[in-house]
Amino acid sequence: MVKLVALTTLLMLLLLSWWRFEGAVGDPQTLLLKQDCSGFIAPDLSNFNQNLNASFADLRSQVSNQSKHFATAQATNGTNPVYAMFQCRNYLSITHCATCLATAAAQIRNCSAGANGARVIYDGCFLRYESNDFFDQIMPRNSILCGNQTAEDSTDFTAAGKQVLMDLLIATPKISGFYAATKTQVSGGGIYAIAQCAESLAQDTCSECLSVEHSSIQGCLSHTNGRAFDAGCFTRYSESPFFADNQTIDITPFLNQGGSSSKKWVIIGVVVGGAVLLVILLLLFPLYRRSRSPKRAPRGIILEATELKAPTKYKYSDLKAATKNFSEKNKLGEGGFGTVYKGTLKNGKVVAVKKLITGKSSKIDDDFESEVTLISNVHHKNLVRLLGCCSKGKDRILVYEYMANNSLDKILFGTKKGTLSWKQRYDIILGIARGLTYLHEEFHVSIIHRDIKTGNILLDDEFQPKISDFGLIRLLPGDQSHLSTKFAGTMGYTAPEYALHGQLSEKADTYSFGIVVLEIISGQKSTDVNIVEDDSDDEYLLRRAWKLYERGMHLELVDKSLDPNTYDTEEMKRIIDTALLCTQASTATRPAMSEVVVLLSSNEFVEHMRPSMPIFVESKLRPHRDIFAAIGSSESNATVSNSIVPA
Repeated sequence: MVKLVALTTLLMLLLLSWWRFEGAVGDPQTLLLKQDCSGFIAPDLSNFNQNLNASFADLRSQVSNQSKHFATAQATNGTNPVYAMFQCRNYLSITHCATCLATAAAQIRNCSAGANGARVIYDGCFLRYESNDFFDQIMPRNSILCGNQTAEDSTDFTAAGKQVLMDLLIATPKISGFYAATKTQVSGGGIYAIAQCAESLAQDTCSECLSVEHSSIQGCLSHTNGRAFDAGCFTRYSESPFFADNQTIDITPFLNQGGSSSKKWVIIGVVVGGAVLLVILLLLFPLYRRSRSPKRAPRGIILEATELKAPTKYKYSDLKAATKNFSEKNKLGEGGFGTVYKGTLKNGKVVAVKKLITGKSSKIDDDFESEVTLISNVHHKNLVRLLGCCSKGKDRILVYEYMANNSLDKILFGTKKGTLSWKQRYDIILGIARGLTYLHEEFHVSIIHRDIKTGNILLDDEFQPKISDFGLIRLLPGDQSHLSTKFAGTMGYTAPEYALHGQLSEKADTYSFGIVVLEIISGQKSTDVNIVEDDSDDEYLLRRAWKLYERGMHLELVDKSLDPNTYDTEEMKRIIDTALLCTQASTATRPAMSEVVVLLSSNEFVEHMRPSMPIFVESKLRPHRDIFAAIGSSESNATVSNSIVPA
């Protein structure tokens, strides 16, 4: 009886141990880190889809039937070939590896039908396909994602983490299969870390890819976890185990520690120096690329498969007839860039026709067609499609796809106020984030919108969002002072560093996105005042959101027309937190839009994020002409709050 009890106890302990292990690391690890989609569509969709399906089936067969963690496939029948690559982390079981592949294959089809290139990256695996052979190539950039929980003894943790990552950088390219996993003891626990390259790369290319990631991930080391990832390699470390202790690899033989100490430091110095030099070159490359404009360097293999296609040229007489001589009855709206009309072409197709404000500059004649060509090749399901253009005399006209449900501001604040469900609002938020990610990181050149606001978010028949007016600042002459490079935004949405000092970066769009999210959640305009008794400050939306966040009263911000039973309260809090992260005073602490997509799609990192107090730039009726003279704006009906710097 005693033996039976002892045996039962032992079995229970084993089961408990297995359950704890599986709960920590025993899953396919399908946290989506990044998704990229090509803007080019394969000419023959039927042929392309056949090849895509065949290549994916080949990958599944290699993983499931041949127990491979890395596989490539190609289907080249017809004129639309497909090359595909899949890799999962070596610590995953084949079952979990196959599950990660199935998840990735389903996710990657969210790209526009016929997109001739795409990639998805998860914690556990990545999947990529292209219309040309990319197997021995890497992308020219990488992404990072840092946890927001600081290590208890951050000094020791950071020092140990630096050594761990350096060892992986040196050893991984020398190991067959380009994969290494280590566990390093530190005070109070350990550091679990892996590095991995695509097995089809050359050793030097693997080293180059990991060097860039090594430089990037250094900024995460005060936190308990971090990731750097690209289509060709992957680096991750964490204080928490994400693979079993018995799956580590002894990398000591690959560290060249048998030689002298000086030789070791020479090697390390060369590697670090090379990585720093590579990062500097990557930072300088955009400047060089701009200096060569309008000949623009492609951003990566995803966008190299097809050259830019010329836009459709429309006849002025046809557009004049389509809009009934640009009649007031057909006017959809107007703004700083020009007036938009609804038009019906001869073939019955309904379009939006925008007559641009061109001024008297002759420069627009030189640049107009080349810039329209660039913008018309921006294809993404969350961006309004530019169909073509027309030039006649001083008139410059753009023709866009027509959006039946008009702009988001009219739904949020107009006669249909309160009609959007939470699901629709969430889908709109996520769609805007994906569209901006494409503009900032995935197109040939980085396009900064400069004027993200609810009025520039259009809705299709299914209320899916499409960002409009991107790239238009490139088409306008420099003599339009209110549309100059100094300032082209809308007060209430514009990032303070851009509004006050003309400092422009992708993070200005991130800030504006954060304001739009707060508007979507609250149903309140960013410039509307919420009157609060016994409060000396007028409570504009951002200030109100921040105060509620400080008090832990996030849900007080939510539009009262939303049924509380239709949304998850924790999800709502996380999205508000993400919006506030986007509006932080420091551009360095605002997430990139690709990171925002991850934050909106999962809750792994948001729970520990703590936004800092934003700068409050608010529209009021009291003029501060000195500020707007500094930013080059002719609007004198807006001011900046006294809280111009965080407390």
